[in-house]
Amino acid sequence: MVAEGQLKGSGNGSGGAVKRYAVRDFFRRPDKRSFTIAPDGRHLSFLARRSGRQNIFVQGIDADGAPAGEPRALTNETERDVPGHVWKGNDQILFVKDFGGDENFHVLSVPIDGGDPCDLTPFDGVRAGIVDDLRDDDRHVLIQMNRRDPKVFDVFRADVTTGELTPIAENPGNVMGWMTDHEGRLRVAIASDGVNQTLLYRDVEAEPFRPVLTTDFRETVSPLFFTFDNKGLYVLSNRGRDKTAIFEFDPQTGKEGALLFETPHVDVSGLSYSEHRHVLKAASYVDDRVHRHFFDNWARDVRADLERQLPDQEVTIASITRDESRAIVRATSDRSAGSVWIYDIGRRHLSKLADMMPWLDPADMVPMLPIRFKARDGLQLSGYLTLPAGFELGREFAEPLPLVVNPHGGPWARDMWGFNVEAQLLANRGYAVLQVNFRGSTGYGRAFWQASFGQWGRAMQNDIDDSVDWLVSQGIVDPARIGIYGASYGGYATLAGVTFTPDRYAAAVDYVGVSNLFTFLESMPPYWKPMIDMMYEMVGNPQTEEGKRALHDASPLFFADRIVTPLLVAQGANDPRVKQAESDQIVEALRARGVDVKYMLKENEGHGFHNEENQFEFYEAMDEFLAEHLGGVARK
Repeated sequence: MVAEGQLKGSGNGSGGAVKRYAVRDFFRRPDKRSFTIAPDGRHLSFLARRSGRQNIFVQGIDADGAPAGEPRALTNETERDVPGHVWKGNDQILFVKDFGGDENFHVLSVPIDGGDPCDLTPFDGVRAGIVDDLRDDDRHVLIQMNRRDPKVFDVFRADVTTGELTPIAENPGNVMGWMTDHEGRLRVAIASDGVNQTLLYRDVEAEPFRPVLTTDFRETVSPLFFTFDNKGLYVLSNRGRDKTAIFEFDPQTGKEGALLFETPHVDVSGLSYSEHRHVLKAASYVDDRVHRHFFDNWARDVRADLERQLPDQEVTIASITRDESRAIVRATSDRSAGSVWIYDIGRRHLSKLADMMPWLDPADMVPMLPIRFKARDGLQLSGYLTLPAGFELGREFAEPLPLVVNPHGGPWARDMWGFNVEAQLLANRGYAVLQVNFRGSTGYGRAFWQASFGQWGRAMQNDIDDSVDWLVSQGIVDPARIGIYGASYGGYATLAGVTFTPDRYAAAVDYVGVSNLFTFLESMPPYWKPMIDMMYEMVGNPQTEEGKRALHDASPLFFADRIVTPLLVAQGANDPRVKQAESDQIVEALRARGVDVKYMLKENEGHGFHNEENQFEFYEAMDEFLAEHLGGVARK
């Protein structure tokens, strides 16, 4: 951690003698990725290239835990990569797909011994997802979809072989999420009236749901999973407190029971458990890095062994067999996309499956440094700074660096430590990269989150400005060579930055960003509509005169005449969250003034570019654009 006031300029001023990689090296797909292991440990699955896209392959595992035989392709998607997949028993794999980035995901199953995929939700304009994979029922899975009403999701039992659907629960119109017990019975639902959330519960599926607890959306009592006797719940709760902690919860009384774990400085974010041994494993939380608090000696010993064998890396168990004898392990760092291994847990033996991006030498990559500083109103903020190779904290710079500020999307999300290909690309070109977890970023407690309400373009934007000013004051960056780039909310922050502080930035890249808060709120996907009153409180209410003024004053579109910064805009035509109109409006307003704004529109993409060739084109354009205006070194 770099404490406030201790950050000094540093480095040799040369940017370091490292290789300048092509843009495509940073965004090229790994040869194999997304490894998972079958419940019985006899097969592994992964994504690899087929027909120009990432498709699902399966391969046997021998008695010693090594891959055996030739991999077999199970899918042949040609338009978009398969975004994710999971095992369904030992003989089927479930995966999802959408069309052109519209996020109307279908759920499909495919047998591992050959045969065509079966679309379990073959309906146009419908969004579906998995509620429970029913680990004890190899034939069925619980899915939810919004076929009957696009605003809400009903639950069905789907036969993964025939595709037959059986209704399980019809949404009364206010349920936002469903949860099962350890036997796959649907027994918890979360309902919302727009601003208040109600936890619904039933002892058995034959009973109707009954309300147990209602809270304002600012408070959360979020069920994680049932206790192992299926009578109680474990929850994440910040009821009556600022930081979220893990509690036992009694659904009969609606009250938290024993406190399992809390931290004083950040929210607790998760709780893991063993399905095999029916014990809690660890609670997790994130400050500068991910941390774990163990309840289980077995899990603690396994992690200690992995960290011993894979030192100085963030180690994750990505997939584990039902008997916990074998696991897929992923190891990464801030300077490497990492490697994937099969881990024989009993023998404590690792066998490498793949390096993710071996063409990027970690020696040419740079660390992601935690930073902390105070905003103008005294609020403590944190984030990460990535410096070009050859520059270190603690010594004077020969000359200040060009900077790219990269505000995250969400906005109710956060940046985390790890391998970030965008930051590494920019650092490879000679830029410092600043990622700040401005107010509203998640994980820092309720007060920090609520400090963002109604503050789009205001205090949230001030936090970004203050982070830049703090770096400038340290002598690290050149105030005349500062750019800003962001996606989604980060794209909005980019437009707000060049609109409301037009002299601050020398270049800007808006990637699927909001330009008009009125049209953004009007055009949200139908399944967000039940949350519209909450969005009004968090962003702004167009139904009141005060709210209208606030939304108008925070919308870059209405002040486009102030924009003088060179701008690159990228947008997917099928984006369901930030519609194409958000980019069209700002581009048209600027071009009407004769401003030369670059606009990249992709007809086969949605909220961010998914296809590899479109990512190549976008990042190559950004690379050249920033080099032109900030003085970095572009290289195709």
